[in-house]
Amino acid sequence: MPVHTYTNWNSRPSDKEEQIEPFRKYFFICEGANTEPFYFKSLIDLRKQLGIHPLIDIRLWEKTGKDKDITYPKKLIDFANQEKMKLENGFDEERDKMVIVFDGDIFEEKVKGYDQLIADIEEKYIAAVTNPNFELFLILHIEGSYENYIKDKEGDFLQKDKKGKYSYAYRLLRDLRGINAKKNPKIGALAEYVFIAIEQEKCINQDIHRLKGRVSSNIGKIIESIIQDEPYV
Repeated sequence: MPVHTYTNWNSRPSDKEEQIEPFRKYFFICEGANTEPFYFKSLIDLRKQLGIHPLIDIRLWEKTGKDKDITYPKKLIDFANQEKMKLENGFDEERDKMVIVFDGDIFEEKVKGYDQLIADIEEKYIAAVTNPNFELFLILHIEGSYENYIKDKEGDFLQKDKKGKYSYAYRLLRDLRGINAKKNPKIGALAEYVFIAIEQEKCINQDIHRLKGRVSSNIGKIIESIIQDEPYV
């Protein structure tokens, strides 16, 4: 079953001018099947309001069928390699960029090989990593969240619950927004506040090469670079 591509390129009814192809496309492939797609779909719909250059497009590749449950980052790389070769997916090796989004929590304790994984991704693609999980990045969209909920409390985020999971960020986000981020698409509305997240993310570790034991995210940094991307420069 083919990958499902989410984009709003040339789909805005107010556009009267002749349809053109983007100069560069950023393709996002996400570990999560719900929360991350909820967010990136909203971000894609806001592309124009965010001031992204008219010739820059953002697309989400949603895993379908047997590929839907692919989560391990190495498998995501294989998935990216496979899908970019298909002509119908429209990936231009020369200009387009692939962003692979995943959580760093599995590398906190039991899974080794993180440094090699990042090296493998960065050979061809862009690695977008949150530690412990994507809900941390979503919390950063809330004004004052770094000062109020993250600063001097980083240990809470990296503490496992009774079931052995890093659930602190998920529970905090649920309490702050009243939404289950794993089930409710409305969590994607936080994308409207991405500029707050970009600035607050600079207060935590953004160096994904020094991730272990640190509350971290470089997703805002990547989105900021897309907003600032100027074709032909």
